[in-house]
Amino acid sequence: MSPEKNVQRIMWTGTAWFAVAAGSAGLVASTLFASGWRPGVLPPLLDAIWWVGSVLVALSVGLIGWSGCPILEVSVPIADKNKTRTMQFGTALFIIGGALALFAVAAGPAT
Repeated sequence: MSPEKNVQRIMWTGTAWFAVAAGSAGLVASTLFASGWRPGVLPPLLDAIWWVGSVLVALSVGLIGWSGCPILEVSVPIADKNKTRTMQFGTALFIIGGALALFAVAAGPAT
């Protein structure tokens, strides 16, 4: 795929992935918090794991959002390289961060 077509594809799919990532993170967090759950109920180690996972998810949403942003830095070849990498890294961080945060919740005490 040419750099031009790849950048166009990433900007379109990145926008969709951003909406899904932000929406799913917000849905999970709002459901947890609405139920009365707070990270403070976790033991210290699980609390730290939850916060690390949450920060990774927040960072990932930013990276995915940047990938979908229709602004090019300098040139199409550079944008192709950077947007591809940030989309891949953002997706990996979303999966890892989400798994860490949900593991901490699941391993914590039932309230």
